[in-house]
Amino acid sequence: MKRRTYGRDAGLTLRMLFTSGLLGLLYVVFGAVLISYLNVGILPMVLIIAGLAFFQYFTSDKLALRASGAKVVTEQEAPELHAMVDRLCAMADLPKPRVAVIDTDVPNAFATGRNPKHAAVAVTSGLWNRLEPREVEGVLAHELSHIANRDVLIMTVASFFAMLAGLLARYSIFFGGGGRDRNGPPIWLIVLVVSIVTYAVSYVLIRTISR
Repeated sequence: MKRRTYGRDAGLTLRMLFTSGLLGLLYVVFGAVLISYLNVGILPMVLIIAGLAFFQYFTSDKLALRASGAKVVTEQEAPELHAMVDRLCAMADLPKPRVAVIDTDVPNAFATGRNPKHAAVAVTSGLWNRLEPREVEGVLAHELSHIANRDVLIMTVASFFAMLAGLLARYSIFFGGGGRDRNGPPIWLIVLVVSIVTYAVSYVLIRTISR
C-alpha cells in the first residue's frame, strides 16, 4: 500500500525555521562566550563539541531505551504488538523499528532513533493493558509518524547544546573556582550564569519546536 501524505504546512515550516534560527543564534553566542572566557581556543572547543555531538547522534536511541528501562522484545515475546507495528509500517512504507516494552503501570509510549532505519518504538505495559487494540494502534501510528518525519533527530540536534549547557552549569557549581576575569567575577561564575541562561532560553525554544 502506497504511503499516504497530506502535503506540507508552509506556515508550520516557517515557524520551525524561525525558531531553529533563534536557537542556532543562541548557541553561537553560548559558544563564543565559552571560547572567550575559558580560553581554550576555537579548534579544541569545536573538537570537543563535535565529539559529544557524534556520540549523542549515534547512541541517542540506545540511551533513551536504557534510561527508560525499556526492553527490546521479539515477535515471540510480544506477537500482538509486533503485528500492529508490522501493519502500520506496511501502510506507511516505513522500515520496521525495534519494538520495546517498559514494565511500568504508567500509560506512555515514545519513539527514538536518528532515522527510520535506526529507530525504536516503545510502549509501557500500563498503556497496553489500559487501551483497546485500536487505541494502541492510534498511539503507535502517532509515534511512527515521528520516525517518518525525523522528529526525533530534530529534537536531538535542537537539545544538544541545552544538554551541554546543563552539564557545564553542574560542573561550575560542583567544581567552580580558580581564575577570574581581570577584576571581574570568577570565570566559573560567568560560565555558570551563561549556561543557566542558555539552558532556560533553549528550553523554551525547544518546547516551541516540539509543539
